[in-house]
Amino acid sequence: MLVIGIAGGTGSGKTTVVREITQILSDSEVVVIPQDSYYKDNSHLPLEQRLELNFDHPDSIDFNLLIKHIKELKSGKAVEQPVYSYLTCSRSKTETIKVKPSKVVIIEGILIFTSPELRKTMDIKVFV
Repeated sequence: MLVIGIAGGTGSGKTTVVREITQILSDSEVVVIPQDSYYKDNSHLPLEQRLELNFDHPDSIDFNLLIKHIKELKSGKAVEQPVYSYLTCSRSKTETIKVKPSKVVIIEGILIFTSPELRKTMDIKVFV
């Protein structure tokens, strides 16, 4: 399995690079793991407080779960990727996305290079 990390600022072209890679490979060969799915669940906070959180800070990401999922994919296990709602600033309690291991895993997001342990899981790192 090849793990590619693609990071860059908002509007830098990360999604375009990911789209180009996924168009070259077949659906069975590549899976994309968006950092945004791994925002911490803040459902315990009142909505007003959730709306004031800084989602552009590394502390907003559940890196432990993201790293765990990448390691599980590398070991051949499927994972249940969280579904994050921007409207409620919380994770869905009832919905996940099943992600199966693939030849290529792309991790995409603005903060993915801020975690040394997550960087160690990546074979290729691209900053856009």
